[in-house]
Amino acid sequence: MVSALHTDATATLRAWRPHEPAQESLRQSYLGFLAAREDACARSCVPGHLTASAVVLDEPGERVLLTLHPRVGKWLQLGGHCEPEDSSLAAAALREAREESGIEELTLDPEPLRLDVHPITCSLGVPTRHFDVQFVVRAPRGARPMASDESDDLRWWPVHALPQGTENLTELIAAALDRRSIGVDQA
Repeated sequence: MVSALHTDATATLRAWRPHEPAQESLRQSYLGFLAAREDACARSCVPGHLTASAVVLDEPGERVLLTLHPRVGKWLQLGGHCEPEDSSLAAAALREAREESGIEELTLDPEPLRLDVHPITCSLGVPTRHFDVQFVVRAPRGARPMASDESDDLRWWPVHALPQGTENLTELIAAALDRRSIGVDQA
């Protein structure tokens, strides 16, 4: 049986229209994967599974909140696996951002920002792929994050002075800043 999350993921990605050809190609691949796998949103799906992540910007858009991921050993945006109780990809991204940041007052733009597929050995203990759907989230002015047990460290970084080893986040953060500058963010 197809879950509500699977139905939402399919509808969300059908409606989303990326502006870059590479992102459109990924969108089509995600839709094909969703059509082929009823379990595409479940972490138990060994060939790969959809995940949801959030680029958390501070209120003025000058800093981004990154977590030092314990398994990967790199600074990353917040996010992770979808859970059975998640009703949508946007809800999963917001839940993950709240859990990993300790900030409850986050607001999310429900339109996907970017897609990213990456190989990983996650909780399955075997190599798999994460089909990550990335969203923009805004923290309120003065928000103070608190690291969860899913992080070795958590801190704000200036958007133009990221830590070493985060070159792969450059396009994602630039896209979040572009989205923010044209006023697309929604509560």
